[in-house]
Amino acid sequence: MPLIEYLRALPYFEGLDASRLTALQDEMQRRTFAPDEIIFLEGDPAAGMWMVEQGRVKVYKINPEGEEHIMHLLGPGNTFNDIAALDGGNNPANAGALTHVTAWLLPSEALARLVTSDPLLARRVIKMLAARVRNLVGQIEDLALYSVTIRLARFLLKQMDDPALSGVTRATIAAHLATKPETVSRALRTLEEAEAIRFDRHRIIITREDLLRTIAAL
Repeated sequence: MPLIEYLRALPYFEGLDASRLTALQDEMQRRTFAPDEIIFLEGDPAAGMWMVEQGRVKVYKINPEGEEHIMHLLGPGNTFNDIAALDGGNNPANAGALTHVTAWLLPSEALARLVTSDPLLARRVIKMLAARVRNLVGQIEDLALYSVTIRLARFLLKQMDDPALSGVTRATIAAHLATKPETVSRALRTLEEAEAIRFDRHRIIITREDLLRTIAAL
């Protein structure tokens, strides 16, 4: 897909005129990463906002015991490190490639110029950041109020566009759900016994979306 069409499909830039999109693409840098390669580290100066073209990315933090907690699992069309790019601060978390990744970097300075000069984009940025806050509140609620089985059901529903869950192992899911891989395995068996999912080799297939939504308390 041409870069200008890719940008037009992103929620941030939808509706921008062709001249602005052309100017934007001239500022962007294309990067590729191998599986398990670090994209950036927490605390380093933010280079800008990242956009996933291909592959799957994890945004994560490491606790004092060295355990990984995955905050976000991202795929094509997702952006990350938006806040650090906008406020000029350091990276608030680590980012790494789960699969082969192609991503675009929009430098912070270029993003700031665009937001300053385009009120429509500025309003869209506010809306997107508000959605991020709502998502974080939802994550905190899930961790505080719901069992691993319910959290897993919700996770699977969010990943329905990629039933193969490329690059996402049970250990990765466990790190995202703040639990252990063996606990995820038990929860998967529970969902399978309920006939909400089935397994096709390494793929998790949702067989009853309605039932999975009921388990997820949605």
